[in-house]
Amino acid sequence: MKIGLTGSIAFDYLMTFPGHFGDHFLADKLESISLSFLVDKMIKRRGGIGPNIGYTMAMLGGSPILFGTVGQDFDEYRSFLEQTGVDTSAVKVIEDDFTASFFATTDYDNCQIASFYPGAMSYAGEVKLSSWKGDPLEMVVISPTDPEAMIQYVEEAQALNLPYLYDPSQQTVRLSGEELRQGVEGAYALFVNEYEFSLIEKHTGMTLDEIKDCLEILVITKGESGSIVITKKEELDIPAVPPEEILDPTGVGDAYRGGFLTGYSFQLDLKLCAEMGALAAAYCLEVDGPQSHHYTPENFIKRFREHFDDQGKLDLLLEGK
Repeated sequence: MKIGLTGSIAFDYLMTFPGHFGDHFLADKLESISLSFLVDKMIKRRGGIGPNIGYTMAMLGGSPILFGTVGQDFDEYRSFLEQTGVDTSAVKVIEDDFTASFFATTDYDNCQIASFYPGAMSYAGEVKLSSWKGDPLEMVVISPTDPEAMIQYVEEAQALNLPYLYDPSQQTVRLSGEELRQGVEGAYALFVNEYEFSLIEKHTGMTLDEIKDCLEILVITKGESGSIVITKKEELDIPAVPPEEILDPTGVGDAYRGGFLTGYSFQLDLKLCAEMGALAAAYCLEVDGPQSHHYTPENFIKRFREHFDDQGKLDLLLEGK
């Protein structure tokens, strides 16, 4: 199954603050916050929502196709993705700018404060779904990138009658209620965390039932409490996979989506898809950075069966179908 990924493409600068952010916020001074956190660690990692999802998909044998814009500094990153199995032929280079950059500081509670420089991502709308010349796409994931490009991709997918998974996440606060409603109403699936879902309800004025009626699949992730998969016929409560250790939460939601989408592309049932997402998320949580985890399908299946019962269905991953 050919799945297009339209999310941001970026480098991540990940820093660690040896304390608790909450200790430094004064309730009576929130209108004039002025804080600087001295960090004790910084690493640079390949990131961006589109590649993060695609990386997990490719490791599990999926067929992700990345759409987006990057800067003059992308050559090494492109080689890495291609070697992993991510198709980057739909990625456009903006020669006079740099690839987008994400700056995140994480404290002892795994709370994050982050900033994002869009760079070449500002031109994401120049890459059209309708210009794709390869094998026909069967689904597209509309994840956070330039807000205008996200609106464009929703409109394009609807015009092309192309099913799309709507994943506004970090850009929920940048899109208007009307724009969010348009994205939700035409979507095949919606993926959000609990807080983002509450924002969508608030900004669109839609109720849970109204949102469910628009979709075939609604997935709400809940961190260590797992995830909920809701369809018109059922509601599945999927537990999280306990990580062996917790090093960095960056990209965990993207890994979940990559695991879920790979299962979906192999036409596995939704429960298995979500369980694959849960395990993929655990792998990501155990390392620094959103693309630092490594495993083979064999490794993945073995660990999966320590937590879930797939009745042998995940052997499909070994066949490369």
